Amino acid sequence: MKRSITLVFTFLLPLFAAAQAVDTTATPTFLTLEDALRIALSENASVKVADMEIERTGYARKGTYASLFPQISGSGSYQRTIKKQVMYMDFDIGGMGSMAGGSAGSSGSGDSGDASGSKSTSDGFEVGRWNTWSVGLTASMPLVNAQLWKNLRISQENVELAVEQARSSRLETVNQVKQAFFTCLLSKKAFDVYKSAYENALVNCEQIQRRYNAQKASELDLTRAKTTLANAIPNVYDAESSVLLSLWQLKAVMGVDLDTNIDVAGDLDDFAEHMLYDLNESESLTLENNSTMRQLAIQAEQLADAVMVQQYAYLPTLSLTFNYSLNAMTNDFVFSEYKWSPYSFVGLSLSVPIFSGGQRLNAVRQAKVQARELDVRRADTERQLKIAIRQYLNQMETAMKSYGSARSASETAQKAYDIAAKSYDVGRSTLTDLNDAQYALTQSQLGVCQAIYTFVVAKAGLESTLGADFIDADGNIQLNKTYVNE
Repeated sequence: MKRSITLVFTFLLPLFAAAQAVDTTATPTFLTLEDALRIALSENASVKVADMEIERTGYARKGTYASLFPQISGSGSYQRTIKKQVMYMDFDIGGMGSMAGGSAGSSGSGDSGDASGSKSTSDGFEVGRWNTWSVGLTASMPLVNAQLWKNLRISQENVELAVEQARSSRLETVNQVKQAFFTCLLSKKAFDVYKSAYENALVNCEQIQRRYNAQKASELDLTRAKTTLANAIPNVYDAESSVLLSLWQLKAVMGVDLDTNIDVAGDLDDFAEHMLYDLNESESLTLENNSTMRQLAIQAEQLADAVMVQQYAYLPTLSLTFNYSLNAMTNDFVFSEYKWSPYSFVGLSLSVPIFSGGQRLNAVRQAKVQARELDVRRADTERQLKIAIRQYLNQMETAMKSYGSARSASETAQKAYDIAAKSYDVGRSTLTDLNDAQYALTQSQLGVCQAIYTFVVAKAGLESTLGADFIDADGNIQLNKTYVNE
């Protein structure tokens, strides 16, 4: 009786735990791969940040173009004189200078004069008033400025770089979602395999228990059957935990709340039909649409323009200026009686660089060194990407070969297990033979799943490296297209 009760609890314990872990009242929302990609491309944080970066660089470009328009500013000032300036003048007695001297209230005493007959004041006279008011309007506009024109080109390239970076974020998001989705399918498939192994072990244990009760099986067989059943339980728990973790990872890359009740639709075997790839076409694969290479190409153009910007610093600049101001000088604060004197001018300003202590020359050299550094990094990046493409192709080829043999092994292992189970029922094989057949069946089924998973993950990585997504027929970036897995 004690053995029977222990055996019942051993059978029912994992079922009770599974019933507690699963909420049967909540039905999850099943998502296909296309559904997961659409949600990720609208909710993923990196995609949102990349789109904001495009908006930011767009504003920066508009700010650079604003430099071509007149820059108008207003000004106003007030000055209170603490000590007036004193003016000294040499003047002719019979001329206007005498009138100026009289108006200044000078005493008329002074030096005896020089040989030319002119005289000068010995004491100066104060000029100006206590309050000075000024308001004005200033405008300037560049007419000839080669550096500014080239900076406009660089600002446009900044926008192009931001757009390409946004495309890179989308490509990376698509790749992450695919890998997370395939990991969920693999985890569910592994759970099914281990669950099937557990169910087989449970059936065998029940059968051996009945045979043992009928004294047709030894206690050793019963003990080994219980051990096999107990060893199968942790694998089921681990597989179930892997399913939950993979779903959380999928939710994270999709950008949805981790408590959202979702599940993946389909089966990993559905993707076995697409495990066909012509490896002879690998020679025609290019990095033309690779996002990293396109970004480096844009950066190379920016550095080339940066060199020209520094070289254009040697050229003169010409600008147009305009100024209009109103000035008033008084000794009181009676604003209604102020007399405002207008003053305005328009002119051209020419600036010719002559000597800067070698600053411009060193700036040109620095920009050229940066351009050479980028060429080295670009060549190394291209080499690494080509290696990655070959690795993906090798993994896909290995997976295709492994899938065929694993599929054949799975069918053979299933047949061998069925034969071993029937043979054990009639007493023509041992429990060891049955356990070996079950182990071989489990490993072969997992091998099939692993081959499919390896292929689809490698293919997703290859597609991301080639960067074929979000590019229209003309080779232009199309970020707003609805993603459909082809």
